[in-house]
Amino acid sequence: MLLDCMGMRKAVTILFLLGCAFATAAAAATFNPAPKSGPAGLEGIPIPQVPVLAPPQEVKLGESIDGIKCQIIEKLAFHIHAHLAIFVKGKQRQIPFGIGIGPPWRGENFAAGPFVTSGSCFMWLHTHAADGIIHMEAPKQISFVLGDFFDIWGQKLSRTQVGPAKGRVTALVDGKIYPGNPRNIPLKRHEEIQLDVGTPLVAMQTIKFSPGL
Repeated sequence: MLLDCMGMRKAVTILFLLGCAFATAAAAATFNPAPKSGPAGLEGIPIPQVPVLAPPQEVKLGESIDGIKCQIIEKLAFHIHAHLAIFVKGKQRQIPFGIGIGPPWRGENFAAGPFVTSGSCFMWLHTHAADGIIHMEAPKQISFVLGDFFDIWGQKLSRTQVGPAKGRVTALVDGKIYPGNPRNIPLKRHEEIQLDVGTPLVAMQTIKFSPGL
């Protein structure tokens, strides 16, 4: 038993040191300037005119993912928003509209991109537009993490993978490097999250949340 405990402590120490080493290396890295913002969508947030990282998986009424349900109407007792940006080898990728919304989708088309207004059901985490805004709308206050959003999206997220893109993942949260597993990043009101897969790294792409968000 003593040997097992000693082995466990050694493993924890190694993981801690690896995390510190990664954070130090990332902090010392050079960041390229963030690209120019795309045209603003209906939510007042720029929509990057770039390829989509990966399409959303189809969700169905009554389905539950990570304890998050897909219900026929949006729940607004708890209603906050965060923003996500993704770069792969220095090139931005679009987070698609319709994540967490069951088809068929209905909405409006704008010059910057579509906006989904309705569907067969809504997960408590979803996207209406391709602007990176994550809507958190639940029947009560719930603590969500980024891994929940990716599970609803149907894409993998780890220290070495973001959707189909593989490589070392550098996570920035409100301009600061997040040293842990990006799946564990808490989703908070008006939080700005950026994931860089591989290099070159890109400086934090900041946005201004519109009054409606």
